[in-house]
Amino acid sequence: MTAPLDREHVTAPLKHIRKPLPHDSAIKHVSGTATYIDDIVEPVGTLHVVPGWARHAVRGRLLSVELNEVRATPGVVAVLTSGDVPGTNDCSSAFGDDPVLAEEEIFFFGQVVFAVVAESREIARKAALKAKIEVAPITPILTPEDADHADTTVLPDYQFRRGSPETGLQASENVLSGSMFIGGQEHFYLEGQVAMAIPQEDGGMFVHSSTQHPTEIQHTVAKILGVPDAAITAEIRRMGGGFGGKESQANQWAALAALAARKTGRTCKMRLDRDDDMIMTGKRHDFKVNWQVGHDASGRIRATDLEFLARCGYSADLSLGVNDRTMFHADSSYFYPDTLIRSRRLRTDTCSNTAFRGFGGPQGMLAAERMIDAIAIHLGKDPLEIRKLNFYDGERNVTPYGMPVEEYEVMHDLISRLEVGSDYWVRREEVTAFNAANAVLKKGIALTPVKFGISFTLKHLNQAGALVHLYTDGSVHLNHGGTEMGQGLYQKVAQVVAEEFGVTMDKVIITATNTSKVPNTGPTAASSGTDLNAMAAKIAAKEIKTRLVTFLCEQHQCGEEAIHFGDNKVLIGDKSFSLSEIAKQAHVGRIQMSHAGFYATPGITWDRDSVSGRPFYYFAFGGACSEVTIDTMTGEMTVDRVDILHDVGHSLNPAIDIGQIEGGFVQGMGWLTTEELVWDEEGRLRTHAPSTYKIPTASDLPADFNVQLYESTGNPEDTVYRSKAVGEPPVMLANSVFCAITDAVASLIPGEVPNLNAPATPEAIMKAVQDMRRRKVPS
Repeated sequence: MTAPLDREHVTAPLKHIRKPLPHDSAIKHVSGTATYIDDIVEPVGTLHVVPGWARHAVRGRLLSVELNEVRATPGVVAVLTSGDVPGTNDCSSAFGDDPVLAEEEIFFFGQVVFAVVAESREIARKAALKAKIEVAPITPILTPEDADHADTTVLPDYQFRRGSPETGLQASENVLSGSMFIGGQEHFYLEGQVAMAIPQEDGGMFVHSSTQHPTEIQHTVAKILGVPDAAITAEIRRMGGGFGGKESQANQWAALAALAARKTGRTCKMRLDRDDDMIMTGKRHDFKVNWQVGHDASGRIRATDLEFLARCGYSADLSLGVNDRTMFHADSSYFYPDTLIRSRRLRTDTCSNTAFRGFGGPQGMLAAERMIDAIAIHLGKDPLEIRKLNFYDGERNVTPYGMPVEEYEVMHDLISRLEVGSDYWVRREEVTAFNAANAVLKKGIALTPVKFGISFTLKHLNQAGALVHLYTDGSVHLNHGGTEMGQGLYQKVAQVVAEEFGVTMDKVIITATNTSKVPNTGPTAASSGTDLNAMAAKIAAKEIKTRLVTFLCEQHQCGEEAIHFGDNKVLIGDKSFSLSEIAKQAHVGRIQMSHAGFYATPGITWDRDSVSGRPFYYFAFGGACSEVTIDTMTGEMTVDRVDILHDVGHSLNPAIDIGQIEGGFVQGMGWLTTEELVWDEEGRLRTHAPSTYKIPTASDLPADFNVQLYESTGNPEDTVYRSKAVGEPPVMLANSVFCAITDAVASLIPGEVPNLNAPATPEAIMKAVQDMRRRKVPS
């Protein structure tokens, strides 16, 4: 498909857009001078807040909370309980089911019961341990299976249905079925949850919060304090990582800091220890997936039935959107003629699971790839053949939720190029030969696709604002509702504004996201941060520029075509002026040089109740080919080589995009291979520190790691400079690693589908290998 020409830039070469410019904070990051919330100079008299909880209790009714010894500790200024909340004791995103401080019950291990406010963190931490909390225990429900059996949910069940999957399965030549467990994931952002609240006049509060959603911080703090939203200002310059873990989960800690500041009249700061952070905050949702697929002798899918049992935790949080997106991506890149895709949002007595990069999409796509692998193994065919056979195409291009896949040709072309570029078929033969010659070490290879929908599936979130000022010295002040968590959003938006004004990058001054500058913002999530905020900023800059052009046309008696902006100058016919000169003239001429731009994504029509419409503006595509080696005696695994080709449309910044692809892939690889969350039988999280929870390190990277951007003709939709989102889709490229491990284990017995769960840790691989060997019939 050929994208329409961006006529505005046909004649003028782009100066900043599509250039691999460094991240705006790159030097600050490596030199340690980038200011995070814990680096902000603390006002004199700043107090520190530490959460208190029942360390012996998992689930139960609160009988008594004795805090006298806590209050008596020297240096303790206040101790907060639910009775100290002047407003509403809730920090949920929408459903009102998430107390800031426990009231009558403890719903999960680690739930905050009280908070200590002291002169130092050390004093507060030690004092919190002196609490005496008595609990009447209640047997916890911990697993998705237990919750399903008990029929406990946080939200109603939901499903997509097309045709008659029951009839389709019965009519299929072959029907395969199985179950798999897909584990969750800890965000493990480098900067933990942190907030600092500074009291203002008339009951107001200024809150620094490490959050992806400043407006929600504003709402939550206002709600808990019982004041209007306008009395609260939330600000964030940068986060040390978010990955979805600071979309809703930052609310509680900002609320506690603000509550302490209201109680004491002093600045209060709350920074969670890593262990408390991991115990108390939500993770990626884990799932038990039950699946059935009917197919013909060639491997073409006839019908599917997918059931997703999600462990949501004790409250709804963002489980509606996360589980919906799991369903939206349960087709991966494949057409299901008849299908039933079901989801149960199960309530468990564990921390409330939340957003995580991919927002449920990775889990849905992994389930689809398991079905494809099962078909290939059953038929004795290569999985890539089965994948390509079931791709969306010109005749079969409608998803189970009714949206057409209009760019299917991009997906076909991208996978074909990767197939050739990675030498897939040559390496397939080499893998087969290696496995035949080695009894202990086994290799696997897989090439998997990515088709990821871009937009919030809640329609009203697809909007953004930006505030741009042009000053009389020719410098530009830029502010928007997006947040910077290391992904390079601020840099990309600044490039767009610099391009619009024709100024060098040093003229665009990036400022912290602040709810008093741009109100009513959505979260920086769903990979839409650039799509939304860069377009809003572009609209704002363009409006100011239009006013200048109109003014100059009047002043110089010329047409618009005679005026050109570039290199910090404005050309008017054969005359040249600096932008600062023009700005000063416009100021004297009383021309407004400030504008609040606004953008709402067009064409989003999704109606959840009727299961109809268009939930995504467009799809981003990608593909990854991974080769692994496993040791069947120990379960150890190495990733030998990875080739990635990813579609970002016309990249705004290739350097940042490649970095996002590399990082997303490695994070996905960690989720699927090493990052295992373990709760004990009583509901205590046992993997709550780096000593017990294994994220990927530099040594886990494949020695041969090749990442390229797909040579796109541009996004056919009218996105900013025809770019495509890049934040979340790369996570799902790591499905290729899991499928390659499946391929290696499957080589032990032809025709047998390995019982491999995610993450494929050495223990999980070893279990799958032993299970395969038990199935082997003695000759």
